[in-house]
Amino acid sequence: MPPIISISKLSKTYATGHHALKAIDLTIDRGEIFALLGPNGAGKTTLISILCGIVTPSEGEALVDGHDIVRDYRAARSLIGLVPQELTTDHFESVWSTVTFSRGLFGKPKNPAVVEKVLRDLSLWDKKDATIRTLSGGMKRRVLIAKALAHEPRVLFLDEPTAGVDVELRRDMWALVRGLRETGVTIILTTHYIEEAEEMADRIGVISKGELILTENKTDLMTKLGRKQLTLNLQEPLTAVPPQLAGHDLALAKDGSELVYTYDTQGDRTGITGLLTDLAAAGIHFRDLQTKQSSLEEIFVGLVSDRP
Repeated sequence: MPPIISISKLSKTYATGHHALKAIDLTIDRGEIFALLGPNGAGKTTLISILCGIVTPSEGEALVDGHDIVRDYRAARSLIGLVPQELTTDHFESVWSTVTFSRGLFGKPKNPAVVEKVLRDLSLWDKKDATIRTLSGGMKRRVLIAKALAHEPRVLFLDEPTAGVDVELRRDMWALVRGLRETGVTIILTTHYIEEAEEMADRIGVISKGELILTENKTDLMTKLGRKQLTLNLQEPLTAVPPQLAGHDLALAKDGSELVYTYDTQGDRTGITGLLTDLAAAGIHFRDLQTKQSSLEEIFVGLVSDRP
């Protein structure tokens, strides 16, 4: 089955000369949750805006379910729902009216049952008659999501969807996203919350300075680039790593009461056996030990900071 989104050599250069995107190549499969990570100004929102028909690309091609986003923009756009970063709603409309109107914008016939289901799924049903201006920030965010889902899109873009929202809404949204994926909806998520990508995504893309520097299955990414740390709680503190242990990647922590050994999870050997042997030979004893795997956040920071 062909991917639902196919991007080839997509670039965007603004009139100021700023290269926001540089020859992006990317495919996204049907029904997957794809997280796009990157620092501010990396090009995440520009990429989403191009795919949603808000910004015109300078070069390259993008297809949504086979429809070119420029030449066949109506068909492409009808398949897409977008939840933007900004809270942009008509403050004096009711929740029901604004969500129903959004459905009509895409030429969909009235279907109160669909609107009701969307509102109930987002815990908005009891607010259906309330005007937008009376809602809390979190509820307004839910309305944005409801508007994006009203025309039953097959692709949903979430651009920093939980920025500034409470923990309860974030959890509700995670549950909603998983439910949508189960119905076959493809979800593309940009986020600054690394734990959000780690929790939800099937695949991770990292963008920096307009370039897509990596796309990888989340589990494979953490396995390939992750490093483990073995922390030894010493019986007696050290003032420095003894010279006879210089061949190991060691660092002192907690005023010398811990010895931290970092090793590559992909190496043929971890080196732990040799380390323990050398520790015993040096007369260094420990009370306890524990291991820690690199988090996705640590991997992401390392990838971006390594870029020139």
